[in-house]
Amino acid sequence: MKFISLTIDGKKVRVPEGMNLVEAAKRAGIEIPTLCYSKELPVVSSCRMCVVEIDGFNKPVTACSTTATEGMAVHTESPLVVSIRKTLLRLYLDNHPSDCLTCSSNGKCKLQDYAYRYDVKFREHDGARRGSEEAGFTDSSSPYILRDESKCILCGKCVRTCAVVPDRNILQFGNRGFETKIIADYDTAMEKSGCVSCNRCVVECPVGALVDRRSYREGRTWERTVKEVKCKSCDYGCNMNLIMNRGKVVAVEAGSPQNGRPLCLRGRLLTELEYVDVPHKPYKKFYNDDEGNEFVEVKWSQALNLDNVYEKMERLDEGENE
Repeated sequence: MKFISLTIDGKKVRVPEGMNLVEAAKRAGIEIPTLCYSKELPVVSSCRMCVVEIDGFNKPVTACSTTATEGMAVHTESPLVVSIRKTLLRLYLDNHPSDCLTCSSNGKCKLQDYAYRYDVKFREHDGARRGSEEAGFTDSSSPYILRDESKCILCGKCVRTCAVVPDRNILQFGNRGFETKIIADYDTAMEKSGCVSCNRCVVECPVGALVDRRSYREGRTWERTVKEVKCKSCDYGCNMNLIMNRGKVVAVEAGSPQNGRPLCLRGRLLTELEYVDVPHKPYKKFYNDDEGNEFVEVKWSQALNLDNVYEKMERLDEGENE
């Protein structure tokens, strides 16, 4: 592997050839703010938060889409860069409800972190809002995912995450311009859509627009500890996070992406059944083209697709007792 050398905020760093500036900066211990970027997803440079200045360039560029080159001198916190980020943050906050104290993402929200970092505050205004001024779940039809469109910043991470698996593509951008929003299928509720409730979109959401319903209100961010485990549902062994509060496992959430593998609801529920003392009731989506899809509360054997196996085990156990 060929390495190149560059300077970031005065620090010299050697990185593999072809690496983008966001990842290169991490090698130097520097975090460049990002809202739409994920190492595991296609780069779109939509949020513009990662702009940097580079010696010899005539304008700031996005670090996520700019490849590090030999001898490059990058400035991630120049006065111009900071001014751009503050302007962007003000625009984001102008379309965002100010319910941080009660938001489930309080303490793990990137928008909150960057507003604190650059001292940008909410402001009152009479201008148009893309979403509602008041926070509130706009779609609670799914027993696994809660949506609050008032908090969506249109980073598109959920859309790209859903598109990793070609036969899913449930989440998309709907409408145009100021009316743009994230929709499921043809702007239907999550229950009625083809969503398989893998909850990978929830993991990627940088704000509180998507919430894991089964871990909702199971402790604040700073009260929780997270332990990563491997799902035992199949040989892929997808990453799962055990959410612990006061030493007790209270929920299971999707873990970090792994080689583009999608999660499955069966795997999440199996992990939840294994580790959570008192898990929430399981639900299974039944697909019906005529009447629409519907979530139905089922037994754990049904949720894990073990009906026949469970019945056979019962028959065998009864036979052994005869």
